[in-house]
Amino acid sequence: MPVAKTPRPPTTRDGRSSQRVAVIVPAKDEAERIAATVRSARAIPHVDLVLVVDDGSEDDTQHVAREAGAVVVRHSHNRGKAAAMETGAAVVAMRDADGRAPRLLLFVDGDLGDTAVNTAPLVSPVREGVADLAIALLPKQKGAGGRGVVVGAARRAIQRLAGWSPTQPLSGMRCLTRDAFEAATPLAHGWGVETGMTIDLLRAGYVAVEVPCDLRHRPSSNDLAGQLHRAGQYRDVMAAVGARQVRRAVDKVRPRRASSR
Repeated sequence: MPVAKTPRPPTTRDGRSSQRVAVIVPAKDEAERIAATVRSARAIPHVDLVLVVDDGSEDDTQHVAREAGAVVVRHSHNRGKAAAMETGAAVVAMRDADGRAPRLLLFVDGDLGDTAVNTAPLVSPVREGVADLAIALLPKQKGAGGRGVVVGAARRAIQRLAGWSPTQPLSGMRCLTRDAFEAATPLAHGWGVETGMTIDLLRAGYVAVEVPCDLRHRPSSNDLAGQLHRAGQYRDVMAAVGARQVRRAVDKVRPRRASSR
């Protein structure tokens, strides 16, 4: 079994971990599904905080989420998924300041509805010290129109830069330690956030695993909107990969300069 880089917090007298989990839900215009997502996420074992980051919604997402039992913070305008994740993590950190171990961070998409509770298997490998990052493997989604171009590009980039070939590199449902999250910041922009995070953590020595989760969300279709969505994904993934390629090249040059002095 792999061993996580992040040290495990002290256990209780009976050997059990007392570490809590915060669910962070970046959301924009998810009023129709956010209540079900929040209620379902609250049922995940060890979760004591569900935080919705309303990223500039134009509907009632924030009000519906609050009524469903979530703590809600709101961006006045849309800042993108990475910014919403960073805001959520910062708010959780403020609520961690009570002398206990930092909560694990479980990121959940706002459109999972009643299936959000099925992200629970992501918690165990991180909580038990097997991995620093657990990524959800989703079943095939009905109505999905993609052909795997973006997924394949992300997978090959992670393999090339970090030596691991994940099955679903774009999966946004992931649980990680506070230490791992901070090592991955600043997060890559837009739809490149997952690819960038995975590369950065693997290269820093953190352990990642993929865990099957029975989740259902709103897939992008093969119409014009779906094609534009995937084009945006490809752009952001390639931008995240390009930035890390440059960083790797710079890191290779630095030791040579240092040794020549």
